[in-house]
Amino acid sequence: MIGRWFGRRDSTPELPPELGPLQVAIGGALVLDTLGLQASLSGGQPAMGAPLGGPFLVAAVGTAELDADNRLTRYYDDDNRMLQVIAPPGKEAERAVDVSLYAPWDSVVPAGRADWEAWTGASGLIGAASYNADGIEFARYWGEGDGRAPLVEFVETVADGTTTRRIHQSCMLYSRAVGAGEEMLLLNIERDLDQRAAREGAAIEFLIGYGLGPADVRRV
Repeated sequence: MIGRWFGRRDSTPELPPELGPLQVAIGGALVLDTLGLQASLSGGQPAMGAPLGGPFLVAAVGTAELDADNRLTRYYDDDNRMLQVIAPPGKEAERAVDVSLYAPWDSVVPAGRADWEAWTGASGLIGAASYNADGIEFARYWGEGDGRAPLVEFVETVADGTTTRRIHQSCMLYSRAVGAGEEMLLLNIERDLDQRAAREGAAIEFLIGYGLGPADVRRV
């Protein structure tokens, strides 16, 4: 009773929610162990060098429902790195079907409709069976056959603790062997649904990524 009179029960700040299968809050920290990944890449030439491990401070979290069995969770840091986890709905990181780390590599801003058609049209570069990035050849990871595959699209809800945005994502994934490992190239186009952003003027982002295991990611 006295505690209620003097506000003691209300004086304790509410803890931020733990989000996604890694159970980490916005503003929380993870530690990435990339030693095994670095070893697997040591016999090749990664596009950006082997990724470094260490602290990963979560600045924002994005989520998307891929289907009835899989939910995508993306943890972002202030360096625009993205730790992506695909797992059944719930909070069990051990059940994850994919854990991967991506970092921005390059970006292109198409000048207008003709340029966009060259990138994403019926015969566009994104979705073709292979993609040559500055002399580095990647094979398409999503979609079978030699013809062009449609881009994968979904809506991601991204929160940074202050604001929440709904982002329409159009993307295609490519890969290549590097040493004994595998390097991913994610081509991604974002459109902010809440700001009704037009596709023209947006950028095509190129991200380089690598697979990790659930045991390679630890919450601090």
